[in-house]
Amino acid sequence: MMERQTFTFTKEERLCRRAVISRLFESGSRSFSHFPLRVVFMPVAREEQKPPVSILVSVPKKHFKRAVKRNRVKRQVRESYRKSKHILWEALEGKSFGLAVAFIWLDKTLYPSEEIESKMRLLLERIVEKTRVFS
Repeated sequence: MMERQTFTFTKEERLCRRAVISRLFESGSRSFSHFPLRVVFMPVAREEQKPPVSILVSVPKKHFKRAVKRNRVKRQVRESYRKSKHILWEALEGKSFGLAVAFIWLDKTLYPSEEIESKMRLLLERIVEKTRVFS
């Protein structure tokens, strides 16, 4: 029986806990870039979070002074993650750990949503490759 995919992005999938966020940026995490996004991720025990992956999106004020543009970029990144998160979720199915992931915007220009979606798919595939080390 084929399981129906859900393309949702719920509150539980957002990375909000300060302790996890500070650990993510201090030590024990891995990162790489695929311009215009940089990804920082680390394994997290499944008890700490209900969904297998929780994400954080950061767009620095240094790159976009106006909040309207920062919010647009964050919305595009969240939407592209929502559409292709199944790549990451399927890879983590049955594993004893989840992931805390931060997406950081690196560029000063706006991109069309299609381009961000293709970059996001590449990033998620690379995360899957690199998480095989943790298992």
